[in-house]
Amino acid sequence: MFEGRTLLIATKHRKEQVIAPILEEALGVKCVVSENIDTDELGTFAGEVERTKSPLETARMKCELARGKDKFDLVLASEGSFGSHPQLFFMKANEEMLLLKDYQNEIEIVVNKLFTETNFDAETFSSEQTLIDFAQKVQFPSHGLILRPSKDNFTEMTKGIIDWQTLKKVFHSIHKKYGFVYVETDMRAMYNPTRMKMIEKTTQKLAEKAKSLCPICSTPGFGITGFHSGLPCRICGLPTSSIKTVILSCQKCSHSSEQLYRENKLTEDPMYCDFCNP
Repeated sequence: MFEGRTLLIATKHRKEQVIAPILEEALGVKCVVSENIDTDELGTFAGEVERTKSPLETARMKCELARGKDKFDLVLASEGSFGSHPQLFFMKANEEMLLLKDYQNEIEIVVNKLFTETNFDAETFSSEQTLIDFAQKVQFPSHGLILRPSKDNFTEMTKGIIDWQTLKKVFHSIHKKYGFVYVETDMRAMYNPTRMKMIEKTTQKLAEKAKSLCPICSTPGFGITGFHSGLPCRICGLPTSSIKTVILSCQKCSHSSEQLYRENKLTEDPMYCDFCNP
């Protein structure tokens, strides 16, 4: 379905560097990048442009924006989110989402992947030494930084700082005027090698899902759309809240099937059982 077609990657942050090689080899497409769109119109990590839609809705809007400019019928968009881990609240997390939208065949292939490998962080500083300590902690200068007067003050904001001379110069310029400087990691892919690696891993997951065909109609993207909990406790046999089976569905013909979440895991550790470990 994808062999020989051109895939438009809707990005301005050089994500094609890791996305294109994987999808060209796996799907037989030729990847190109739109030169006519500004995806920052739909939201920025720094917050000067608020993202008002969900990651999936935003990715769809990126696809529409790119398609409207460049007239391709196969488009890919990416969205990243950062914050506290949904289960491990003391940890920072990065969730990456990729959407492959095939307008010709009217299908969408979506994958999400959650990572704890991230340098996402932000703090307010009033001294150069504490700034230096923070910068070293978040892997500067290989990873970029953003400076501005405060979290909600976007005046005099400088993005994409990747050298010590510029960092100190901008810091002292803002500090002299405001007394404090808000410093955050630049999470745009081209300034954040760690995030770029996570996008690469998510692309590999997308390639696998795109190559997974519906057993009935052979439409790509046959994958997990739901799950059932109830994996039995190894000791008492009662159902736990852990996932027992997953549901795989086709978005084209609506065929679905159910299979074990993990083939070799038929019971759950008693520590996750509400009866054995209340």
